[in-house]
Amino acid sequence: METTAKTTSITVRATVQAPVEKVWQYWTSPQHITQWNNASDDWHTPRAENDLSVGGQFTSRMEAKDGSMGFDFKGTYTKVQEHELLEYELEDGRKVQVLFAGAAKETTITETFDAEQTHSPEMQQAGWQAILDNFKRYVESSVDLETLHYEISIGASAEKVYKTMLQSESYSAWTAVFSPSSHYKGSWEKGSKILFLGEDNDGNIGGMVSRIKENILNRFVSIEHLGMVQNNEETTSGAEVAGWAGAMENYTFTEVEGETQLSIDVDTTQEHKAYFAEAWPKALQKLKAMCEASN
Repeated sequence: METTAKTTSITVRATVQAPVEKVWQYWTSPQHITQWNNASDDWHTPRAENDLSVGGQFTSRMEAKDGSMGFDFKGTYTKVQEHELLEYELEDGRKVQVLFAGAAKETTITETFDAEQTHSPEMQQAGWQAILDNFKRYVESSVDLETLHYEISIGASAEKVYKTMLQSESYSAWTAVFSPSSHYKGSWEKGSKILFLGEDNDGNIGGMVSRIKENILNRFVSIEHLGMVQNNEETTSGAEVAGWAGAMENYTFTEVEGETQLSIDVDTTQEHKAYFAEAWPKALQKLKAMCEASN
């Protein structure tokens, strides 16, 4: 007669100093998952996907930073109650429950999961607790972003404006308003990594680590900022980039009778709001002049 091994359930818990709406967003949004989903500094999550619905699937690619090993953490949602509860089943059949208990400006997260048979329950509990603690640090160190909107009418076709904005030489010209040495490295293709860079007075390279979330020819470009470049080194996780992670920068091109209405929506922190309010209109005026002069 066969016997079935009893499943061991493990629980980890943390209280995050943030309202449940923010905690839920940071827990479920792929751009945030890639920032906190690691138990130690030598591991990271370079990409994540999340279909937040019953029957929807999620995947977090977890890898050692030295490339020596990695695996896909995958599952399927069986219950989704916004701001309250997530239940899902992993590929191997193990079940996980995540409870969100919000009270004023803090939220307690309680995760209960079926243990696997390879590692000790103590090791599994320590690993899951480390990831949860990392999430807590990430949320509490993050800064709420504000979306700024700018628009300008340009006497040129959408094709002309689109090309002038994105081609390497002309991009450096109109973005010189932000930095005289402004340039980018990478591709504007959807899904591609791209670096937006400039030099400071000491010759150090700095800027943003980003990816192209969407690129519809002559119509729309969406940039997702993932981290920062400081002293020629990329940082895409931890408290240093928590304030910028997931910030979006969107360009919308609408052509009517040979003129293009260009709309810009850019997420920013309070620290940079005044700077952008001054710099973006100047940059757009420069772009307008460049497009119209070459018509």
